[in-house]
Amino acid sequence: MYGRIGSAYRKRPGQENKAAFRQTIENGPSPGLLAFDGDTAVGWCQVTPRDAVPWLDRLWQLRRVDDAPVWSLSCLYVRKGYRRQGVTSHLIAAALEAARSANAPALEAYPFDADVSPSASGSGYASTFARAGFRVVARRVPARPIMRYDLKQNAGDGV
Repeated sequence: MYGRIGSAYRKRPGQENKAAFRQTIENGPSPGLLAFDGDTAVGWCQVTPRDAVPWLDRLWQLRRVDDAPVWSLSCLYVRKGYRRQGVTSHLIAAALEAARSANAPALEAYPFDADVSPSASGSGYASTFARAGFRVVARRVPARPIMRYDLKQNAGDGV
């Protein structure tokens, strides 16, 4: 919810944030995707229209590249014990499919570039997105590229 409401997230009770998130789910579109190993949730990614995550525009490093109505994959999490096993790649592929099904022109991501900064990342790493076919469309700070997968150009890829 932080990406949707900003600092108000930390100022209000957890139950209020939980209720707001439930309302987001009920109103749609879905705010993200889960990855499972049997009955255990092992990963999550937030994938939604960029307009649903206004904090992106409040960060000069991540402000819009253009006016395209892109979708954003703005948050990733993989449970300890499941990392480095391809869960992130599966979530990215599912996010691409979700954005394609919603007729989005492109899916954007805001990962860290581990070649520039060893920072831990809740938004994934640029190398993982590059392997999935994303391209850098802006880089306002060295360690944080804006990457995009053009769903119209890659319509026949079946990703």
